[in-house]
Amino acid sequence: MRNGAIVPYENSALAASAPTQHKPLLAWVQEIAELTQPDRIEWCDGSEAEYQRLCDLLVDKGTFTRLNPEKRPNSYYAASDPRDVARVEDRTFICSEREQDAGPTNNWKAPAEMRETFGELFAGSMRGRTMYVVPFSMGPVGSPLAACGVEITDSAYVAVSMRTMTRMGQAVLDFLGEDGEFVKAVHTLGAPLAEGQADVAWPCNETKYISHFPESREIWSYGSGYGGNALLGKKCYALRIASTMARDEGWLAEHMLVLKLTPPTVSPDVKAEPVYITAAFPSACGKTNLAMLQPTIPGWKVETIGDDIAWMRFGADGRLYAINPEFGFFGVAPGTGADTNANAVESMWGNTVFTNVALTDDGDVWWEGLTEEPPAHLTDWRGNSWTPESGTPAAHPNARFTVPASQCPIIAPEWEDPAGVPISAILFGGRRASAVPLVTESFDWQHGVFLGANVASEKTAAAEGTVGELRRDPFAMLPFCGYNMGDYFAHWVKLGREADAAKLPKIYYVNWFRKNADGKFVWPGFGENSRVLKWIVERLQGGADGVTTPIGVLPTRDALDLDGLDIDDADLELLLSVDPEIWRQEAALIPEHLERFGEHAPKELWAEYERLVERLG
Repeated sequence: MRNGAIVPYENSALAASAPTQHKPLLAWVQEIAELTQPDRIEWCDGSEAEYQRLCDLLVDKGTFTRLNPEKRPNSYYAASDPRDVARVEDRTFICSEREQDAGPTNNWKAPAEMRETFGELFAGSMRGRTMYVVPFSMGPVGSPLAACGVEITDSAYVAVSMRTMTRMGQAVLDFLGEDGEFVKAVHTLGAPLAEGQADVAWPCNETKYISHFPESREIWSYGSGYGGNALLGKKCYALRIASTMARDEGWLAEHMLVLKLTPPTVSPDVKAEPVYITAAFPSACGKTNLAMLQPTIPGWKVETIGDDIAWMRFGADGRLYAINPEFGFFGVAPGTGADTNANAVESMWGNTVFTNVALTDDGDVWWEGLTEEPPAHLTDWRGNSWTPESGTPAAHPNARFTVPASQCPIIAPEWEDPAGVPISAILFGGRRASAVPLVTESFDWQHGVFLGANVASEKTAAAEGTVGELRRDPFAMLPFCGYNMGDYFAHWVKLGREADAAKLPKIYYVNWFRKNADGKFVWPGFGENSRVLKWIVERLQGGADGVTTPIGVLPTRDALDLDGLDIDDADLELLLSVDPEIWRQEAALIPEHLERFGEHAPKELWAEYERLVERLG
């Protein structure tokens, strides 16, 4: 059969039966099948019928539990093996030809050595299983900002999740034609089945590898069925491989949300122009909440374009345009609730796969933070009976929801525009209790790159008047940059140097997490962050006041809209000021950070450091 084609591979009939005439793709599928020895091959067509059939199969296998259709229509619950619950950064490798091209922040293995290892591990690894061929597009199919991939996997969980997270199926094969370019992604659970051997609900292997070959644009993943280890379109392709593609081709693949912000209409005759903003934050810094923000200031409207990844290229007009290359949200459930992110909660009304959350007695899901009060009884993510007195979390801290982005109640109409949206501002931020003001505008693009290169969160609490120990996460890309991060900084500097400075986005650094001497957060965050976005938009339009400090331009007290906000003068002063002594301590930490990249750290960032020291006096 052509759609959802299921074909044997032991004979030359593969090409005749497959739903494509793409000879390099067919040859590669044959090669992987001969290596991994699956029982059969299934080409995914991306149809609703296929999705339902695979979900039914996963229910029959015990991987999925169908949720109460009256509460969560067409939704499922999965519990992973407790040994397979998150990305495995220590088992993630960049297999560039030269070790220096992986850089000091990545694990490196020589490609020949890694291929030899995989030759042994993948041999027969899919025996007893179906091999799914999953063609997918990162971004709208055919968009000049998009790119294609094909994932081969022996996991039906991966196949159904890839339909939610990417544009997947026959349309991609049709677009590729007979010779279109695609990234090769191979994934196996590493759990072959002998004849008659019973399967388990969540197959995986103690041995795990997630490996990237930047020169040949390949991803090989072994041993994990979980999230970013197995859905290879996400971090593996859309960031690690795509960042190297972007370096080579002159664009940006970034760990950034994309949002649309529309100011109030000032007169009935003049329509307010929307502003498009990207933002990069390390984990636990409110990224998804900002992507789906509910503004507290009257008349301002936020719409979501993407919550996690942005691909950006310069358009013919010289401006930087962004797409969200994904098709769904793969979000952390714990902490997501009506108070913190009502739009995310509303997105999950149905058609959602929940992994490692807790189950309610009436066939729904729950996790910490979903409601203020937990239910009286649950089944926890390990399958145990749970009550509020149990003393353990009901959901795993990294429990996830996988949901179509189109279900977000504030998804922007242009989220699927193949031309992308023009970016006016880029935000960076970390979780800083000390030193860093609420919002800082960079002096120019290069200074903004310097701010992004120094993104950090505090690992330890700071004593008053000092800076705590910092965990650097440059551009929030530390686990995701597919090449030497020093070269990555240089790529950002170079793109700015070659662009029209007047058309470049303005770069800002924000910090929602400042604490006062009592150890209390001084900024309310969440929807109130719209006040900072308002100041940014007004700066872009030339209207809002700012004060120049040694570290950048800060809002004046009067320029920040504080109407209706209960914040005392001392806390406001803390948010909108720069302490030169603390900043001299902060600056003193920068050389060690830049020295880590040796000769790959661009001289422009050293120049920015020296200028900072000079301004601080």
